Amino acid sequence: MTTLKNNPQVRRWISFLIGGGLNTGITYCLYLLLSYVINYQIAYAIAYVAGIVFAYFFNSKVVFKVEHSVIGMLVYPTIYLVQYVLGAVLLNVLVEHLNMHKAVAPILVILLLLPSSYLLNKVVLKATHKTKPAKD
Repeated sequence: MTTLKNNPQVRRWISFLIGGGLNTGITYCLYLLLSYVINYQIAYAIAYVAGIVFAYFFNSKVVFKVEHSVIGMLVYPTIYLVQYVLGAVLLNVLVEHLNMHKAVAPILVILLLLPSSYLLNKVVLKATHKTKPAKD
């Protein structure tokens, strides 16, 4: 019987969540540091792009164990575009139509979009990269 921690899918999910937490922390700290020396909007843009780059490298190497590729690096940011559009629509529905408080709704949006984010990462990374031989 396979325990949950030995299940490759569970380990990928845990790695994905850890990577997301690291990404959030790193990009927020980068934003804070940069916002002291440059305009906050420019700092946000730089931190956001850095977050996409971090997510690409972390998710490809650690979570889904695929080799990097130029096409993968070019296609990967579309995940963030799709996630943004889905999140904006869901946020609108929750706040405007279901009367959820605007401070609470984004938390629910993040939780509801986690599965689609994982799936989009998996599909894009597997479709645009060679898979490395499994080491486990």
